[in-house]
Amino acid sequence: MRGATHIIHAGDVGGEEILRALEAIAPVTAVRGNTDHGAWAFRLPLTQLVQAEGATLYVIHILEDLDIDPAATGVGVVISGHSHRPAVEHRNGVLFLNPGAAGSRRFDLPVTVAHLDVVDGIPRATIVEIA
Repeated sequence: MRGATHIIHAGDVGGEEILRALEAIAPVTAVRGNTDHGAWAFRLPLTQLVQAEGATLYVIHILEDLDIDPAATGVGVVISGHSHRPAVEHRNGVLFLNPGAAGSRRFDLPVTVAHLDVVDGIPRATIVEIA
């Protein structure tokens, strides 16, 4: 994460100490996941809008709970995390990104993060396996 200008966490944070550690690296935008409980977690919103270099990002934990039409509302990237399955796909001109899970290995999935670059309003994402 070193060198990041902004960190986005799509839920299942695991604890307030994780957010504090990430905030020591770069500003953090986080949403609450279905495994996040307690007072610290309930301070996290269920969705967030982020502006990044001319692109609008919509962060939500459970993609199936998406309650907007991203293309119609000008959202260029939807970031979700619930499935923990890393994915980068384009649908109707919108980049859908699931960075996977960077903490403990979940199921038989790789331990990953995503690197998102937005240049001149055009988002590009790469999945990075970290373990």
